[in-house]
Amino acid sequence: MIEAVIWDFGGVLTSSPFEAFARYETERGLPKDFIRGINATNPNTNAWALFERSECTLDEFDELFAREALAKGHDVRGRAIVELLSGDIRPAMVEALKRCKARFKVGCITNNVSAGEGAGMARGHDKAAAVAEVMSLFDHVIESSKIGMRKPDPRIYQLACETLGVSPSACVYLDDLGINLKPAAQLGMKTIKVVEPAKALAELEAAVGFPVG
Repeated sequence: MIEAVIWDFGGVLTSSPFEAFARYETERGLPKDFIRGINATNPNTNAWALFERSECTLDEFDELFAREALAKGHDVRGRAIVELLSGDIRPAMVEALKRCKARFKVGCITNNVSAGEGAGMARGHDKAAAVAEVMSLFDHVIESSKIGMRKPDPRIYQLACETLGVSPSACVYLDDLGINLKPAAQLGMKTIKVVEPAKALAELEAAVGFPVG
């Protein structure tokens, strides 16, 4: 019996920052997936991990990321990457969230950084307002930058369940990264990987047993 649906934010309810990374790499003549490669190297201790746990400032992240990029042969500042993080709202996903909220508890677990406006790291007044409206739908939002813990640490999923007052086996969890879905599945959650939104929504509909779009 499903009692809660828990959502990642970036790449699920908004377009993926990986799309912005790819455009940036193309524009700058960088190797494909260069940015993701940096973020995947020493994933628990690199600049990205430190920033998402608020263990470094934006200025420090800018410098640390630049060093990691230079070690791989290219000059990329951390601040430039932060500018790419705020995606566009996916209306169909938001509609699904609203329909789930009408029947279940809904929560959000987001790996984010203390940049931009609010949990969604939005930039610009209009986008910030749109993101804030979506964030207001959740019963609870867990932000890595506020609690000093980030996915895929199993504790962050356990915290979400405890906060919502549900067991992992009564939850559906959506994320765009397999590495973040694995620990959720190991805890007993039904997991959905969001690559193509339409496919993910079909899987969500099957999991909850009612139309979500």
